Amino acid sequence: MSFSAVDHGMMARALQLAERGLWTTSPNPHVGCLLVRDGWIVGEGWHEKAGEPHAEVHALRAAGPKARGATAYVTLEPCSHHGRTPPCAEALIAAGVSRVVAAMADPNPLVAGKGLAMLQAAGIETSSGLLENEARELNIGFISRMTRGRPWLRLKAAASLDGKTALNNGASQWITGPEARRDGQRFRARACAILTGIGTVRDDDPLLNVREVETSRQPLRVVVDSKLEIPLTARILQGGTTLIVGAVENPEKMALLRSTGNLVEILPNMSGKVDLKALLELLAARGINEVHAEAGFKLNGSLLREGLVDELLLYLAPCLIGHDASGLFNLPELTTLDGKKALQIRDLRQIGEDIRLIARFR
Repeated sequence: MSFSAVDHGMMARALQLAERGLWTTSPNPHVGCLLVRDGWIVGEGWHEKAGEPHAEVHALRAAGPKARGATAYVTLEPCSHHGRTPPCAEALIAAGVSRVVAAMADPNPLVAGKGLAMLQAAGIETSSGLLENEARELNIGFISRMTRGRPWLRLKAAASLDGKTALNNGASQWITGPEARRDGQRFRARACAILTGIGTVRDDDPLLNVREVETSRQPLRVVVDSKLEIPLTARILQGGTTLIVGAVENPEKMALLRSTGNLVEILPNMSGKVDLKALLELLAARGINEVHAEAGFKLNGSLLREGLVDELLLYLAPCLIGHDASGLFNLPELTTLDGKKALQIRDLRQIGEDIRLIARFR
């Protein structure tokens, strides 16, 4: 299927609209829609919040009668099933649009081609695949949850140029500058859950919430705590629900944690530690699309060893701390370079005085 320059420009605008819901639509995908007739944009919209009208509905309302005969550019295949809102495919048919261009098919098995098929059956010209890579990146967590049964996991860390995250006495604030920390807050805001370990809670007593950027929701905070050692005074247990995941039953501590409005799950693996894969599957079942991990080198290493990290988000500060300081990842020693974990750098830029690097495993 060939697309015109106008098609590309309109879909690019629809993707811009979809991005406006980056921090608010979870567990739903981020979707934008543009209605174009006779070369003019007659309506546009984006999915703003789960449970509220989808992007197509907002665009159709904006266009009114001008939607008849228009082309709809949608960043994700229109839904064909009744969820919390009626099917968008039916709304497009009722409005009389003549053509629908989707950036990508919906990975949700409830839709998965059925939306486009419904439109075709109504005599509407359909096509998909325009700026698909960009659309997939925008909904990478939703796609992961639908196709793999687990969220997309982004591991964030801040380190010196020699790869050190903290002094041996635990001091780590602040290695990077304020601009990098603010940038990290934006990645927190787009995540559905923030994951950390009991070591970080003990050493830093973090809140691990979103600050410095405006957001209408706070991600779920998740603490991996095999022995349920978290103190009830920990700041991460304040100001919203936190999920504590252990490996050993402790009825008294579990009851105390739950009495303060927090959640507790026991997910042991064969080694008596938290089953991290099962944890991610649990989060997916709760509608979590993206997990933002901010942990110490032990949990970082465990996530990497088990192949659960999809993306690294590293902030490197222009300083050296020394070889005795804490490193980024607790990984086993290699005896040959054939065992190295190869990465593909997806983005590299300067944030304030620091370097931000986004990489994925090859």
